[in-house]
Amino acid sequence: MLENITRHQHDAGSSNENAVRAASEVNSPIVASTGTNLAAILPFLFIGGLTGLLFRELIVTISSAMLAALVVALTLVPALGSRIRESKDEPNYFNRLIEKLKLIYTGFVRTVLAHSLGVVSVFAVVFVLSILVFIEARPVFLPSMDEGNVTVSVSGDAGVNLDEMDATVEKIEDLMLQQPEVDTVFSTVGGFVFGRSEFERSSRSTLNIKLAPLGRRHISSGDWIKTMQKKIRGLNLTGYTVRMFVQGVRGIRMSSGDDDLSLRIQGQDIEVLRELGAAVVDRLRDTPGLSNLEQTYEDLNEEYNVRIDRQRAADLGILVDDVGEALRIALDGSVVSDYIEGDRQFDIRLRLPRSDSDTPEKLSSLLLGLHNGRPVRLYEVATIERGPAPSTIKRDQQQRIVEITASLDDDTGLDDVMQVIDQRLADLSLPDGYFLYDGGAGKTLQQGQRTGGLLLALAVFLVFVVMAVQYESLLNPLVILFSIPFTSIGVGLGLWLYDMPLSMPVWLGLIMLAGIVVNNAIVLVEQIEIERGHKVQLVDAISTAAGLRLRPILMTSLTTVLGMTPLALGLGEGSEMLQPLAFVIVWGLSFSVLVSLVLVPAMYWLFYSRVKTG
Repeated sequence: MLENITRHQHDAGSSNENAVRAASEVNSPIVASTGTNLAAILPFLFIGGLTGLLFRELIVTISSAMLAALVVALTLVPALGSRIRESKDEPNYFNRLIEKLKLIYTGFVRTVLAHSLGVVSVFAVVFVLSILVFIEARPVFLPSMDEGNVTVSVSGDAGVNLDEMDATVEKIEDLMLQQPEVDTVFSTVGGFVFGRSEFERSSRSTLNIKLAPLGRRHISSGDWIKTMQKKIRGLNLTGYTVRMFVQGVRGIRMSSGDDDLSLRIQGQDIEVLRELGAAVVDRLRDTPGLSNLEQTYEDLNEEYNVRIDRQRAADLGILVDDVGEALRIALDGSVVSDYIEGDRQFDIRLRLPRSDSDTPEKLSSLLLGLHNGRPVRLYEVATIERGPAPSTIKRDQQQRIVEITASLDDDTGLDDVMQVIDQRLADLSLPDGYFLYDGGAGKTLQQGQRTGGLLLALAVFLVFVVMAVQYESLLNPLVILFSIPFTSIGVGLGLWLYDMPLSMPVWLGLIMLAGIVVNNAIVLVEQIEIERGHKVQLVDAISTAAGLRLRPILMTSLTTVLGMTPLALGLGEGSEMLQPLAFVIVWGLSFSVLVSLVLVPAMYWLFYSRVKTG
């Protein structure tokens, strides 16, 4: 709008009439371009799930800004633009440069029109090559976020006491604190906390490490973990397994599992599930790109199995509840009072000494009650065995499962890993009633890819519908629509050069790009229609319109690209989420300038050269 008003006032003098005439020329393309932008991104508002939650606020903000910009462009800009008084005596070197570019470009457009079929063919070949880049790109649902949060899980052999575990964790703590990238280390020794629940287990510990911000370290969290794993192996922690992984963004989980990859086997028998989990882990142990491979029932505890002879207990007047209460007091104890020292309060717990309950034989002598004045011992009504048992029993939809989890390396795609896993587990035989299924990460990725493709197709269709309604014809919208797919050449080039994965923000960027790139084509086609209304030859109309619209196309494209560049550079923490979106727009819109200035005139000539002009 501003460029057209300035051009008219420069050519015909400053007046309100010239401003009104200039504004009326571009009202239609401005409304059409804004409509295509909104049509491309508004379908995102109707998408549910994690995708909708992550990007809904962004889409609402962009849509509101576009509507406000449309109102400003149609009202405030013409009102202020009519007051511009340009002095023709002042030299303007930029205007001279643009005029020289217009002369060169106008002659170039005539050459393009003379070889329009060849030009379109070259673009088509390069477009096919760019499609191959998208096919070979590594698919992920969301880009990895490096917030500097690292978790270290330490598992010891069964029987490791708390003092031994504490000493081992202290060695790991000292090693971590010696690293210049580490800010803080918080350790939980002898169990873990999940939600509001505490799980006491002397063979388990966790270290939560906070690395320095990205600006103060030269290495990513993933690469830092690889370096530290080598140093931890140098500690020779015999009997301990140390796993390290990067914590994801809090509140965002790609699956129902606890890690990047989650495979689950459902069944009833815990021992069978443990064996199947171990078999899967053995098959996947050397899979490239996988680390921290483990299954739910690796961590076993020793427990007492007490089997009560109910008939014998009833004969002796002993209830099952009496047996359970006696065992609870003997092993766990019962709080009978408290003790206060200073400002601290301690529970006084009554229980058997450890030395009287550390073997089944000793525990079997536990007194349960009296029968006809004779004491009744536990061995008289029950048998006691000691054996391994899983520390936790995991369930999914109320069914017992064993979960096999693993972390993915930064340069590994989930899609590729799942193909390798399917091959290695193809001949795994499961007993009747046992089922192997994905924990959700693969399904989330597939849903994201389908959603991205569907939204992109819907965006292109709605853009075409908006233009068809605006022009009340199909020919001009088809010419403009051809600028959308060829813009992906620039995106494909950028993805290939920087080896960027194909994530959901990339799909969102492509969808936004579908609405943005047609703006330049709409402006150019509208100007061609205006020139054709002056009863000039088709070649002259196309070349003249291309020269007139060179400046506004360069202005709008460069301002958008430069405005998106800081976000595309991914500066600072937290920028990884939207960096791919800005990256796509920068590369796609930069190449769309070439598409608008070269391909669109050639396509217009091919569409209309066989139509009788007025």
